[in-house]
Formats: sequence, C-alpha cells, structure tokens
Amino acid sequence: MKFRGHETFFIRKGWLSKGMKYVKQNGAVFVSKDEKPMDVLGIGSNMVKSLRYWLQVAGITQEKKSGKRIQTFTPWGELIYQYDRYIEEQGTLALLQYHLANNEEEATSWYYFFNFFKMQEFTKEDFMNSLRNWVTMQDESVNVAERSLQDDFNCIISTYLPRYKSSAKYVSPENNIACPLGELGLVDYVSRENKIYRKNIMTAEQIPARIAWAMILSKHPNQKEITLDSLQNDAGSIGRVFNLDVITLLRVLRNIENMGVLKIVRTAGLDVVKVLKMETALENIEAYYKEIWEEQGE
Repeated sequence: MKFRGHETFFIRKGWLSKGMKYVKQNGAVFVSKDEKPMDVLGIGSNMVKSLRYWLQVAGITQEKKSGKRIQTFTPWGELIYQYDRYIEEQGTLALLQYHLANNEEEATSWYYFFNFFKMQEFTKEDFMNSLRNWVTMQDESVNVAERSLQDDFNCIISTYLPRYKSSAKYVSPENNIACPLGELGLVDYVSRENKIYRKNIMTAEQIPARIAWAMILSKHPNQKEITLDSLQNDAGSIGRVFNLDVITLLRVLRNIENMGVLKIVRTAGLDVVKVLKMETALENIEAYYKEIWEEQGE
C-alpha cells in the first residue's frame, strides 16, 4: 500500500506529455546526475517526484524495483506516446483512469475509492473513516498518518472535480492547472457550501467501444464467458472504475457487440457476455488510435 505518493500535486494539464517527451529522450531523466531533473523538466523538486509517480501509476511508464531507476514506456504507454502524446482523446483519458483505479499497490486510495467505497454521496470524513477501516482490515500492522489520508482525499477531489467548480470565484474554466481526468466528470458537488460530494456515472459515449473492450480483455484474459455481474462489480472492472450502473454498462457492451467481438446473452438464470473473437487489449488500443488517425487523414 502507498499513500501520498503524489506529493500533494494532482496531474496538471501538460504534465504527462512533458514527462513522456523527456522519458523518450532519456529514461534516466528523473535520476540523472549529469543534468538536474528540475532544470530539464522546468518544475520544482516535489513536482518532479510527483510527475515521476503519476507517469507510473497512470500506466504510461515503469521502473525496475532495483538497480538504476530508469523509466521505460509500458506497452500501453508506448501507444499513447505514439498516437496521443498530448492526451487529447477520450479513449486515452479512459485508459489512464483504468490504470489509476486498478493500482492497489501504488495508488491505494484511488483503488479503494473506486472499487470498495460504496457511498455515492460523501464527505471527506466519510471517506477517511471508511478507508482507515479498510486498511486495518487488510493489514492490522499498517498505520497510515492522518495527514496522508487527508492529502489523498484532497488530491482525488482535485483530480476529478474541475477547479472552476471548486473555486468558481477565482478560477476560470480555461485555467490549465486543471487535471485532464476532470473531463470524465466522475466526481461532483452535492453541496459546495457543506463540502458534500457525489460519484457520477460516466456515459457510455465517454468510453469508446474499442477501449472498453481492451479493458475487459485486460481484466479477463482468455475467458470465453464473462458474467455481467463480474463486469459491473468485480474490483478493477469497468463497472467499478467508471461508476457504471447496469443500464450504462449494457449500453457500453452493446457498442462493443456492434464490433462483432462479443454477444450479450441475457437469461433467467445468468446474464453473460460470450467472447466471439479472442484478441488482445493492445491490439484494440492500437486499432482505436489508427481509426482516429484515418478519420483525421493523418
């Protein structure tokens, strides 16, 4: 489990693009002794640590656990760098969210928030108390500092709630300090005055069919049948990661079904998805980007 790895900084617009650019040039950019990372990246020391963290928990880069901590692109990250390095496509945002909400080891609070925190309307205290209890149940020896829980909650809210909503009097919608994942609309206010928040359900149109299929294949590799209950309720499922109710999940699956790769079978006993075409997640991610490039004539 890891808490407060972000150094209190959420992902700023342009950060991931900058990070990918310099990792491509030099995988040791964050640990280089020849050039100071702060000078190369143009950000402060704590921001350097934060960017290094975000690149990894968002699934773009990876580092070895021992030896020189050189960053390399993950297979998914390589495709994002090749086709959408400025993080402009809806499918890219969905992929980043999928990785972030699935990273129990390095982004524990995010993993808990989407997979196990059941309250749809909540306060900071609700989340902190619930997370604290969950951590104790997982491992009684783990004692998380109160400050870390607070900072993680604040960072989660800043990740998904655009700053012009949280500070409407002082921040314009165009302010580039906002986090790109705020476009997903996964968190909103119930009451700004009382600081009560709610989880929102993403629309089916926000999750491109090929990307949704890629995430299902990643979670359920080589399975010929997958229950709808599993797709909605399992930890790390698209249902959990995107707060989907059963109606929205079925719309997402219908969009995938139109690709001819699965068939939804609804019976009185058990609702399942039958996989008709065995593919890989990476094949579908690349196909998604290539289709966009073809549409744009690139």
